[in-house]
Amino acid sequence: MGVQLKPEDVAGLRQTVTGPVLEPGAEGYEAECATYNLNCALEPAVVVGAANAEDVVTAVRFAVRHGLPVAVKSTAHQMVSSAEGWLLITTQRMKGISVNAEERTVRVEAGVHWSEVLPRTAEHGLAPVSGSAPEVGVVGYTLGGGQSPLLGRTHGYAADHVRWLDVVTADGELRRVTPESEPDLYWALLGGKGNFGVVTAIEFEVFPVARFYGGGIYFRGEDLDRVLTAWRMWLPTVGDDMTSSIAVQRLPDLPALPDPLRGAFIVHLRIGYLGTATEGEQLIAPLRAAAPALLDLVAEKPVTSVGEIHMDPVDPMPYFDRCVCLTEFSEKTAQALVELTDAESDCTLTSVEIRALGGAFDREPRFPNSVPSKGLPYVLFAAAVGTPDRAEELRADLARVVDGLAPWVAERNMVNFLSPDEATDPAGVRAVYGKERYDRLAAVKRRHDPDNLFRHNHNITPA
Repeated sequence: MGVQLKPEDVAGLRQTVTGPVLEPGAEGYEAECATYNLNCALEPAVVVGAANAEDVVTAVRFAVRHGLPVAVKSTAHQMVSSAEGWLLITTQRMKGISVNAEERTVRVEAGVHWSEVLPRTAEHGLAPVSGSAPEVGVVGYTLGGGQSPLLGRTHGYAADHVRWLDVVTADGELRRVTPESEPDLYWALLGGKGNFGVVTAIEFEVFPVARFYGGGIYFRGEDLDRVLTAWRMWLPTVGDDMTSSIAVQRLPDLPALPDPLRGAFIVHLRIGYLGTATEGEQLIAPLRAAAPALLDLVAEKPVTSVGEIHMDPVDPMPYFDRCVCLTEFSEKTAQALVELTDAESDCTLTSVEIRALGGAFDREPRFPNSVPSKGLPYVLFAAAVGTPDRAEELRADLARVVDGLAPWVAERNMVNFLSPDEATDPAGVRAVYGKERYDRLAAVKRRHDPDNLFRHNHNITPA
């Protein structure tokens, strides 16, 4: 499929970039194309392992010259298609990190993970608005909004704190985009998730946070109703310095898991609190009293341990997923979730989680962006682990649970959690963003990428 590249074309590209240029069958090609979701394989016609921004410029210009669409990969936690016959730019070699403690800013290149930023900022008693999984890439996470399980309700989305972005646009130019210099492109990039170019570096604000009170409490799955009721009633009583979520999980029988959780059906309550441990202990007392805990790992922790709030899996796996935002989490919503996922249900999903948003997630930042989930109080993410031979069965189970909550599902959605099965056409993407926001994004797309070079995403088509 796609354009057939001549050997001399690829040879010429190889001579003009610093990083590797790989074709199917070449040593290192499969590793370069590896993804986090093993069900989403990448099969590009050629891969450029960019070592710097100049390599990205060269790769984009090559793609335009040869009529190749462009896909971009850092940690590959969100893939939407195989990119078969396309040009893939990988950024994992671009590892520059610079911390300005006095200005409370950090500059990172496109291949940096949050796990690499956290220890650097912690040296200065600072913390970024990082996500639940520290091995996720900083740039991709931020371009989709970036929802933190610790700083989110206090400071909003990661996108709300970006000072500038360096981006290679479809014309092959590397430009510094600030809210003052190019407000429309800045607005579109932060929320538009890769639709407008290849971001090679960003600078963002960090905050004076060195520690937190948090982690997870694991209850038996049979106590789901009690724990869910306690959490639902407790949520309105806490301030913006408390971020929390709850997950119904059917865990695999793996040696890496503690004994009480191995192969178990559990309810995982997650806490991220910025106040003192004493205050935190008092605040979550009603949750601890909801049912006997299998394992209680909530404690005072350094901010570098933010990944211990969710304990997201690190190793790649094959899975199918769905995401929706909820307009409320009422008694009826909670009861529906119990009926869909409890021990008496036919649910086989590995995890069904609800994250409470609100607080600063709803506030407009100083410099506006296109993140579409502002104002939505909850996000639900469901995942089913399994290989493609089980696709029909697992997608049906995902649909049964997610569609069973339809009365409370919002039309808009959280971009970073969208799966390859969601927002697969212009109408679906328009629904995710809402009409007004989508129309503005489509106008920016027409201006900066009229030929839709960057469409390996939940695609915003040029107006």
